[in-house]
Amino acid sequence: MIDTLLEYDTQLFLYLNNLGSEPLDNLWLVITNKLTFIPLYALLLFLLYKKFGAKPLLVFVVVVALLITFTDQITNVFKRGFQRPRPCGEADLIDQMRFIAVRCGKYGFFSGHSSNSMAAAVFAGLLLRPYYKNLIFILLFWSAVVAYSRIYVGVHYPLDLLCGLTFGAISGFLFYKLSLYLLKRFGLS
Repeated sequence: MIDTLLEYDTQLFLYLNNLGSEPLDNLWLVITNKLTFIPLYALLLFLLYKKFGAKPLLVFVVVVALLITFTDQITNVFKRGFQRPRPCGEADLIDQMRFIAVRCGKYGFFSGHSSNSMAAAVFAGLLLRPYYKNLIFILLFWSAVVAYSRIYVGVHYPLDLLCGLTFGAISGFLFYKLSLYLLKRFGLS
């Protein structure tokens, strides 16, 4: 059963990865770069400040730091626990795929890019939903694009992304609830 699932995962990876083309490679390398979206994060922090004020913003910054640390570290625990090699690390796949990432890395289950981007999207999207009702959908789309970039550059299977996105969504929701609790607890809501 699991072997069949992993085989389908590999086939879907090869299909999606091979949709890429050289003229688009640089775009996807920019999308997959962690530093690319710093302006987006700055904009989200500005919107949180604008709608909630300075003191709640400090709570949000601390909670986001905890959120990203949490998702990133749990991702590493899963990677070390499952030890599923990345597609770019599989000798029998390398001739069938496009590998354009800067580096491969050792293990890929599950994707830290996917979990971190989805956690940030859900967290900020839920906090800002009363003021910008469609923002959450834009952020979810952004997170999906970041996730797909990991297939495009050749470092993650689709199942790595699906699990990362799911974990990120759950984490983002839980830390959203934590921030609401903290705002109420400290009389900032």
